[in-house]
Amino acid sequence: MERMPELSPRRRLLVLAICCMSLLIVSLDVTVLNVALPAMQRDLHATTAGLQWTIDAYTLVLAALLMLAGSTADRVGRKKVFMAGLVVFAAGSLLCSLAPNLELLVAARMVQAVGGSMLNPVAMSIITNTFTDPRERARAIGVWGAVVGISMAAGPLLGGLLVESVGWRSIFWINLPVGLAALLATLRYVPESRAPKARRPDPVGQLLVIVLFGSLTYAIIEAPEAGATTSGPFAAVAVAALLGLLRYEPRRAEPLIDLRFFRSAPFSGATVVAISAFAALGGFLFLSTLYLQNVRGLDALHAGLWMLPMAVPTFLCAPLSGRLVGARGPRLPLVVAGTAMTLSGLLLALFDAETSDATLFLGYVLFGVGFGFVNAPITNTAVSGMPRSQAGVAAAVASTSRQLGQTLGVAVIGAVLAAGVSASSYRATFTEAAVPGWWILTGCGAVVLALGVLTTGPWARRTAERTAEQLEAPDVREAAGVTA
Repeated sequence: MERMPELSPRRRLLVLAICCMSLLIVSLDVTVLNVALPAMQRDLHATTAGLQWTIDAYTLVLAALLMLAGSTADRVGRKKVFMAGLVVFAAGSLLCSLAPNLELLVAARMVQAVGGSMLNPVAMSIITNTFTDPRERARAIGVWGAVVGISMAAGPLLGGLLVESVGWRSIFWINLPVGLAALLATLRYVPESRAPKARRPDPVGQLLVIVLFGSLTYAIIEAPEAGATTSGPFAAVAVAALLGLLRYEPRRAEPLIDLRFFRSAPFSGATVVAISAFAALGGFLFLSTLYLQNVRGLDALHAGLWMLPMAVPTFLCAPLSGRLVGARGPRLPLVVAGTAMTLSGLLLALFDAETSDATLFLGYVLFGVGFGFVNAPITNTAVSGMPRSQAGVAAAVASTSRQLGQTLGVAVIGAVLAAGVSASSYRATFTEAAVPGWWILTGCGAVVLALGVLTTGPWARRTAERTAEQLEAPDVREAAGVTA
């Protein structure tokens, strides 16, 4: 079975750069789109729920397919899957730019997401197998995290500039040249690699994951308008799908989600931290964009400029976090991240940011610092304790947690906002309706802080070591005759 060959330092950096290009277009897509939401709302006559779906249709499909993409890449070849992802993502971007109405835009976003699901976890798996030294890997992941910061800094400005000068459709065009360049570079410089032992597909598990994520998100987003009678049955379906997963997956020899991963306290902690941090990010971007443009009356470019106090600290803190994880472990970056995000939420919830530029500025800076510190410890903890043969699956679970978090953040905070905002006096009611959303963000920060302390000590490390031993040992269930 093919393994990643030993590469020269220069070639390793080139592989890292190519992987970061894929992350750039996927991350840019999120930040650029947020700035364009008010323009899309006017052009396509979208409700708040409609705007939520333009974001969540993408993150939802991404979350549902990431684990499948990770295990498929480990099985059929990471380079092949990565290149297929670039092609589908670019095609989806083109379809988004041509969409004549909200429904077709949401459908095109789902096509984009199918491509996106083949990019980030597969790229992270390529990085994990390229950088085998733990310190070198932590630094590489720090660079990876800095790219998220770059997309956050460039996205709102680039999006604002494009929306103001060309129109919101142009935000999808930027993915085409970057995607093409990454595709050609991958073809030339990235070696093929696979896991030593191919994992078999798990169609039942995959279907249960899709039903769980889809029905849960639909129930939350549609609740303010449709009420419990419509959203209730979808919530019940989500619960049934979750119970089905918990019962079915342990019985398989090679499950889609190996529930034994979660016996590792650091891995479980990283999963919940990822969901909390990215729920905060999704809600933060959604509330901030609508507030700056629809309440303060700023144009897209000036709203983009207002996002810089959040974006620049993220960009600066991400590589610092990567170095700290490499030198001292994940605890300090997680504590800093949780503290900063909690304080940011408190500031924006308790003080009238509408009249105070200083409060708004400080709240955005604190959120940027927190988010900048949180990414590297999530990724490092998720993949470092696992056998290299399962790097793709472990990285995919971490990426799934991020996307699920962002999906839930937009769904929950958007639903809370929609329930409190009056259509007749949008500006007058928005600020008050957004306060519960800022409190949810505060809670997410507190979860990051608490788990940063609880899941990074000696006890947690021992659970990770035991889990790794169990995963590397021959599967006892298979020997006992458990079939897929």
